[in-house]
Amino acid sequence: MDARVHYMNIVLALLAAPLIAQSTARDWASLIGQRFTVERDVPYRSAGGMTLKLDYYVPYRKTPGPTVIYIHGGGWQTFSKEQTVLWYLPYIELGMRVIAVQYRLSGVAGAPAGAEDCACAIRYIYEHAAERAVDPTRVLLTGGSAGGHLALLTGFNAIECPDHPGPLPRPAAILNYYGPTDLPTLEDTKALKRWLRNAPVDGELARRLSPLNAVRSGLPPVLTIHGDADEMVPYNQATRLHAALEKAGVPNRLVTIRGGHHGRHTWTDDDTLRAQREIENFLVTHKILTERN
Repeated sequence: MDARVHYMNIVLALLAAPLIAQSTARDWASLIGQRFTVERDVPYRSAGGMTLKLDYYVPYRKTPGPTVIYIHGGGWQTFSKEQTVLWYLPYIELGMRVIAVQYRLSGVAGAPAGAEDCACAIRYIYEHAAERAVDPTRVLLTGGSAGGHLALLTGFNAIECPDHPGPLPRPAAILNYYGPTDLPTLEDTKALKRWLRNAPVDGELARRLSPLNAVRSGLPPVLTIHGDADEMVPYNQATRLHAALEKAGVPNRLVTIRGGHHGRHTWTDDDTLRAQREIENFLVTHKILTERN
């Protein structure tokens, strides 16, 4: 009889699990507005006749905590800090602050303008960390596609902010979603040509803006997530970065989405959730998050 009761308890727990998970998610969504606030369009730089801005998603409690700096993708030519807002939610659910970066797109200014903007944004965020409860020792720099490229480039300290030359603050870690790492070897170069303007795709500027060429020892840990069926940014952009980081002794991990195409919205739910668990483990491993942050 005891065994049967134990068995029934297990069955009931399994049946109830989806309801509990659903309730927990609903409760979190209901309460998030009481925990976090949004500070939109905080100016961080003026360049090329534009005032460039940041969006902060921060707790009401001004206790310094772990932070994500998020650089949006879009082939250096489209999207905005507002369009990728739903991708910030998993980090906010973990209790992390999120800072979304606006930068000049290729239709406004050619390379390296957008990369320089990101460098200036990072410098500004660190200089004003205390004002918005950012713990400068627990910053994750991330982005997808072109945003992944810019996150790597700035996280590797391969570009300077022209307003304040010199080394950039070092993030605790970098998360690269399928970002180009070696620009001259990209197969689809239409977006890259727009960004480079008149500079050759295989020229000095493209090489200087390639994170692969900035790999060296002492870089922040890197997590790369990339689909092996990516038709826009070939998977070998990730494998070559992984090999170079390994050779340089930089802690890193490559998570492969089998059959995954370009863009997380094209992945299966299981693949997206697996990637999120990998991210969480990475954040704990490198002490950006604790087990119970």
